[in-house]
Amino acid sequence: MARLCVNRELAARETLFRKDDPGEALYAVRRGEVRIATRTAEGRELTLNLLGPGDIFGEIALLDGRPRTAEAVATEATTLSVIHRSDFLALLARDSDIALRIIELLCERVRWMSDRMEETNFLTPAARIGRRLAALADDYGDDVRVTQDELAVFANTTRETVNRHLQAWKRRGWVKLGRGRCRILSRDGLKTAAAGGDASS
Repeated sequence: MARLCVNRELAARETLFRKDDPGEALYAVRRGEVRIATRTAEGRELTLNLLGPGDIFGEIALLDGRPRTAEAVATEATTLSVIHRSDFLALLARDSDIALRIIELLCERVRWMSDRMEETNFLTPAARIGRRLAALADDYGDDVRVTQDELAVFANTTRETVNRHLQAWKRRGWVKLGRGRCRILSRDGLKTAAAGGDASS
């Protein structure tokens, strides 16, 4: 697959593709970060995922040939590896092992989206925020670069709710807040919040 890849550079806040654009390529993040998001009919934005180095995306529209189901925007200067659809489909036809890996990736995506739906419908805002921060920390380390607005749409809540819980967690020594950053000081604290045990809920 590496032999088929070409590099693409994105500037911070540059849009890679929008919802309903043609699905003409598969992408892998080499450096930087990409936010996958969608919008409701009322114009509300919902962050579906934040992707960093090693993450692959764009596989659904690539495989079925239908339009993109969400938009992808670089949150910072980003380098991508790109495989075009015609090259990728020819590779799948030749290599069944890669086809199986792609099926596994799609199953992983379905499970991830199912988990997010359960979070939205059954968990408190504090638990959702705690889970999202913990997941970001797992991917990017304890110094998480995320604004409160981004975290709000990522956890499907309001910025005011995010701020209220982050300030409470700061007082408890669980997090340290900065401009566009949240440093995790206590993963156990976040686990408590993610499990619904945060009294500030």
